[in-house]
Amino acid sequence: MAWTGKPVTALAVCVVLLAGAAGCGSLAGQRENGESPSPVGRLLEEKDDGGRPYREVGAEDAPEVGVEVTPDADGGWDVRLTVRNFRFSPDGTVRRAVPGRGLAHLYVNDRLVAQLRTPGHHLSAHTVRRGTHQVTARLHADDGSVWAVRGKPVESTADITVSEPTP
Repeated sequence: MAWTGKPVTALAVCVVLLAGAAGCGSLAGQRENGESPSPVGRLLEEKDDGGRPYREVGAEDAPEVGVEVTPDADGGWDVRLTVRNFRFSPDGTVRRAVPGRGLAHLYVNDRLVAQLRTPGHHLSAHTVRRGTHQVTARLHADDGSVWAVRGKPVESTADITVSEPTP
């Protein structure tokens, strides 16, 4: 039996229409702002002080962070983060949660001082005045949510004490 042009064309159009319909997901799975929900972890009701939701992930694959703060010669402080199961995303990364990826928020005494996309940062002497201070690094996904394990944010804190400069 020989195929003529019309039935083959009609068959091709049907295949394209069916494939297109299968590839077009419904809008039911999207949020009101048009973003697709992330399959990474589970967003919790709990939020940080900035209103960012916690994103719960299992402890076995969770990102980890450590913070070390050392004085520099000019009276400032060098902050060095060590991370595990985590990669810093470059600036301009799409705002969605990807396992083990994102940025760190750096706080001094619970005040946000920097958003880090690299493991190093310098705190000037003007940022950290005389007294004892807490320097905290908290890991965030690229969508702004806070990585969390067992309902607690993935973070690390170091205490530093700044004394009067010697004359």
